[in-house]
Amino acid sequence: MKNVKRILAMSLMTVVGASVLVGCGNDSSTGGGSSKGKVEVSIFQYKVEQKDAFEKAAKEYEKSHDGVSIDIKTVGGGDDYGSALKAQFQSGSEPTIYNIGGPQDVQDWTGKLEDLTNDDLTKQAVDNTLGAVTVDGKVYGYPLTLEGYGFIYNKAIFEKAGIDPSKIVTFADLESAVKTLDSKKKELGLDSVFCLPAKEQWVIGLHTSNLAFANEFASGTDAFNAKEIEFKYADQLKKILDIQADYGLQPDGKKSSVNGVDYSTQVEKEFSLGKVAMIQQGNWVYGSIAGIDEELAKNIGMLPIPVDGVSEGKLPVGVPMYWGVNSNKSDDEKKAAKDFLNWLYTSDEGKKIIIEDCGFIPAYKGYDSDALQPTDPLAKTVSKYAAEGNTLPWVFMGYPTGFGETQLGAGIQSYFAGEKTWDEVVKQAREDWKTDRQ
Repeated sequence: MKNVKRILAMSLMTVVGASVLVGCGNDSSTGGGSSKGKVEVSIFQYKVEQKDAFEKAAKEYEKSHDGVSIDIKTVGGGDDYGSALKAQFQSGSEPTIYNIGGPQDVQDWTGKLEDLTNDDLTKQAVDNTLGAVTVDGKVYGYPLTLEGYGFIYNKAIFEKAGIDPSKIVTFADLESAVKTLDSKKKELGLDSVFCLPAKEQWVIGLHTSNLAFANEFASGTDAFNAKEIEFKYADQLKKILDIQADYGLQPDGKKSSVNGVDYSTQVEKEFSLGKVAMIQQGNWVYGSIAGIDEELAKNIGMLPIPVDGVSEGKLPVGVPMYWGVNSNKSDDEKKAAKDFLNWLYTSDEGKKIIIEDCGFIPAYKGYDSDALQPTDPLAKTVSKYAAEGNTLPWVFMGYPTGFGETQLGAGIQSYFAGEKTWDEVVKQAREDWKTDRQ
């Protein structure tokens, strides 16, 4: 995730990653050898949590490949990746490899994406992971990973409060547990029950809203093809937002102040320090939590977010982003780019990094051995729900450009600030979607 589509979440960003030089250049995906001259491959990616892991992968790749330099820039977390990527292209510094979301991004980047249909890595993708980047039978992206999100909770706090997380299925169950936690805040050492980072429009405008729209559309592609939205589960979405804001961290004691809470405050300052019981996030935050308190990280779980009376016991699971290859680059550069990504996901060395360092849930075949299974509790939970089919689609990948993380996200912030009623937010969202699709 992190975040997410222009996401993941995943959008508006500053460069927090740095570069790594690596050697490469080889016709095979895993073998050695060298190429004539120097090939430079630039990667512009949004996964802040995996920045170090990707740089490690680049270094490992250098050991068996000569002649290629790989420069990795990371832009993510609370910043706008989509805007940063556009700025990168406009500056004339077009990356060789970059992240794209679903069908909307494929359309937006038409003419800048290599056809990957017949590539070996494409053929290794697990079922139902390529639809969002397939147009007229052609595939334009490699899946990055599988991810899921929900309410991540502190098991020790729940146990001390006498709450059994397995009993939280319906919205009424959630509400009861939240009130119990709130009544015991002092003895539990909590600042609040939740911490909603409403400053991050990708959280509220994409991930939270997806809970409603995943019950209106069957897939991101269906959402992409929709000219209008009914927003039939707007009231249920309001309940999910309100319970997090009303029982969440309010820096100045007012609901409006949740708009000033960012991702870092939520994950690193509040949850990782045991100051809140629950946060809405995904399995991508495990590394950040473990980096602050490894023992706490081992004692956390994830609950589905119940959409009142509609969908309960289901986690939203999907491909957060894809790797796109810039079709305007030279043949040598594109070949080296594809080779690196193929190595990362299919070689023994690469697979180890994907599982152990990235903490990814693989979106590719060839990870059946026990040594290549997810190891952290959040990834294990997502894998379990995915295997059982208890999932909701990530339809926000098919939202119109800017709808979720700017238009709807801003509308929700206005609601929290008391500047708009919820009905006004819903009406505006319907109008924005219709206008965006024209």
